[in-house]
Amino acid sequence: MNKVLFFAHLRDAVGSEFLSLDASGKTVAELKADLAATYELPRMETVMTAINEEFASNDEVIGDGDEIAFIPPVSGG
Repeated sequence: MNKVLFFAHLRDAVGSEFLSLDASGKTVAELKADLAATYELPRMETVMTAINEEFASNDEVIGDGDEIAFIPPVSGG
């Protein structure tokens, strides 16, 4: 089982700070596609991903028990 964290507009779209689901064996890209289809998440191609608090690429494979965080780009000034 995996904990998937959402920040900013993604949290609003999902309606929760996190989900618990089985993403083990999927790549980050596959999980993004699944979540985008299920929750109609916008702009997933620009979202940064972290696995266990370390940035991860779209081709990285998710392991059992990994914590995944989706972090949209932030602007400020």
